Amino acid sequence: MVMFGFFKEKFNNLKEVVSNTAQNLVGNVVNAVGQEEEFSEFVLDDMEDTLISADLGVGYAAELVDNLRNQDKIKPAQVKDYLKTEFLKTLNEAGSNVLNFENGLNIYFITGVNGVGKTTLIGKLAYKFKNEGKKVLIAAGDTFRAAAEEQLDIWSKRAGADIVRRDKADPASVVFEAIDKAKAEGYDVILVDTAGRLQNKFNLMEELKKIKSVIDKKAPESLRECMLVLDANTGQNGLQQAKVFSEAVNLTSVALTKLDGSAKGAIVLAVAREMKLPVKLVGVGEKMEDLKTFNSDEFIEAIFQ
Repeated sequence: MVMFGFFKEKFNNLKEVVSNTAQNLVGNVVNAVGQEEEFSEFVLDDMEDTLISADLGVGYAAELVDNLRNQDKIKPAQVKDYLKTEFLKTLNEAGSNVLNFENGLNIYFITGVNGVGKTTLIGKLAYKFKNEGKKVLIAAGDTFRAAAEEQLDIWSKRAGADIVRRDKADPASVVFEAIDKAKAEGYDVILVDTAGRLQNKFNLMEELKKIKSVIDKKAPESLRECMLVLDANTGQNGLQQAKVFSEAVNLTSVALTKLDGSAKGAIVLAVAREMKLPVKLVGVGEKMEDLKTFNSDEFIEAIFQ
């Protein structure tokens, strides 16, 4: 599969963006155990509690600490290097950070609960594709929340993308129409917005499955990503969201919004370990340009500086 290469730019303020996460996840652990001579049970318990409080997850925190029991090669003073190696391994094992893209039509199925910044991310992603000279169509699949469609309409205009919207219509029919339009008019990209109403989980899951079924029937070869949008501030709730949406669609990746200022960026690691889902996009600000590729190496370097 050909990978799309427009996310090559680096953002120089990454260290600043992840500074709260770095302190929460790395700084607090090093401060808690780094001065000790040996890994006593007290020290290990303290380390585990600190990792859990940083939203790494109980299972992952316990695994990292258990690795340090009954061994004498790694000392507390080396805990920073140990965590750096383990975290990078976790991210790499989850898969590539590069957004899939091929010649022809590319469909991106975007999911996530309401309020995580899904609509904004779609607008910014449309803008990125447009800047690369791609013909972009947005399918407004969250048809029962009027504010979502209005906001998406505004973003499509700002990005220079086209939109298919049918207020109160069946979301699957909107996607059906968008695929027909894209094929007939030579679009490169369809960005599919979807509802995120977890209040009625069954209805939401059925709706997402129906949309996925339309894509599978009309353009199965064009589906590039089933991407879950997570708010970096949700912490471990993000892992639960990933599990819920995985029930309905075969998620391939994650986009992380609102990373700037968040102390809960460890959700990146928790989702990578538990769900084997790589983060591919990250939102680091309000501007149209503030949607970046996620680079595992750069992220780890930034939180361990």
